[in-house]
Parts: sequence; structure tokens; C-alpha cells
Amino acid sequence: MTTRQKPGERSRSLVLHLISVAVGALIVVPIGFGVLGGFKDNGQLSSNPLGWPDPWVPENYTGILASGVFWRQLGNSTLIALATTLVVVGTAAMAAFVFARFSFRGREFLFTLFAVGLMFPFAVAILPLFILLRTMGLLDNPLGVILPQAAFGLPVTIIILRQFFRTIPAEVEEAATLDGCSPFGFFWRVLLPMARPALATVSVLAIVASWNNFMLPLVVFTDQSWWTLPVGVQAFQGQYSDDTARVLAYVVLSMVPALGFYAVAERQLIGGLAGSVKG
Repeated sequence: MTTRQKPGERSRSLVLHLISVAVGALIVVPIGFGVLGGFKDNGQLSSNPLGWPDPWVPENYTGILASGVFWRQLGNSTLIALATTLVVVGTAAMAAFVFARFSFRGREFLFTLFAVGLMFPFAVAILPLFILLRTMGLLDNPLGVILPQAAFGLPVTIIILRQFFRTIPAEVEEAATLDGCSPFGFFWRVLLPMARPALATVSVLAIVASWNNFMLPLVVFTDQSWWTLPVGVQAFQGQYSDDTARVLAYVVLSMVPALGFYAVAERQLIGGLAGSVKG
């Protein structure tokens, strides 16, 4: 038996649907324009920017895929994103475990210091960070990007994991202790397996943030062999500024890995965020 919606509920539902459609259009239309634009030539982009390609020009995509520069930048982005995620998630998990399961003087103050990091804009730190990395000899070194990215990713990662760790009942920890489990053993053998949704969530956030980071690799890497995809897109745009269709193809191809990964991990991301908020 179905229940009838009240007029106010139907209006709210209709407004929410319209907003969802509008937001979806704002996201899908530019992506669709870029994908189709990559199959055109510059003449078609000028005469028929919103229409279908006629004829189709797949050489814009195949030429980029046949280039070793694109694959090298893709490998650099993948390496830096995975290493950043490993560092930030591993470090934040241990810190969140301490903040969530141990009571000690100054715990909330220290946690607040990490939370304050969310309000610290990355652009403000770029100059002192550059000087520090130069002093440490980490320019043109992937660690010069991995370590700062991990540091700036710690606040949100600790907040999400701490909230999730606090939802684990104390009885589970007591039972593990009675079975002879040390605090680290409980963390490694019990807590981390139970926190897989939250770990997947923060891993997705760390990978996407690293993949989209443009300013830090631009500042750190002067050696083109270490350029990531965002820096490569800017350089490609400058090199082929008169070939808009080819630039669109390069931009689309650089988005595909991140969009594909996000699509695969979307369920874990939403489930982990919902669990942490509920906790």
C-alpha cells in the first residue's frame, strides 16, 4: 500500500530533483563538450562547437596515447598519489587511534591543533615550503611533493578516522585484551580490519587530492621527467595553444584515471563518510 505525499513534501521533492538535474548538467555538459571537442578539428570547434563531430578526428586521442610523455606523467601521478595515500593514511590511522582510544592530558588540545590545519590554506605556505624543501634538498624529488601533501592531508584524515574508531565498542577492545592482545595488536588485528570502510574513504580522498594537485608539483619539479599530469596539461596547453581540439583531448585523457577510480570507489566513499558522520 502506497502512502500519498503531502503537497509540501511533493514540492520539496520536485525542487530537490530540479536542483539535482541542474547540478548534474553543470558537471556533465562541460565534460561532454570536452570529450566531443577532442574528436573535432579546430575548424569544427569554431563553426559547430556544440554539435557532433563531422567528420570524427580520433587522431587527437590516439596521438596522445602513442606519446611516451603522457604515460610518463601518468606514471608520476600514480606513484605520487599512491605514496601520499600510504603515508597519510598510515600516519593518520595511528594518530586517530591514540586520540580515539586513549585518555591523556592535553588530548583534546592536540586534536584541536590538527583540526585547525583545515583552516590553513595551502597557497599561503607555498613560499616557506619551497624554502624548506630547497634547504632539505628535496626539489626535483618526489618526496618533496609526497611529504607536504601527506602533511596537509592529515587533518581531515585524522578527523574522519578518529570519529570512526570511537564507534567501535569498548567491549571489543576488552575482549581482545583478555585474549592477550597488546594495544598495538588490537589496533593492527582488530581495529583496522573493522575500519575498512573509513580507510577506503580517506584513501579515495587522498588519491583524488594528490591527483588534482597542481601548484606543489609545479613548484617542486623543474625536471620535466617528474612532471605530473596537471603540470603536463598546462605545459601541453602552452605548447599547442593554437590546437584547441588536441588540448581538449589531452585534458579528457588526464581526467579519465581519476574519474574511473572515483566511480569504482564511490560506494566505499559514501559509506565511509556516512559511518563517520553517524558515529
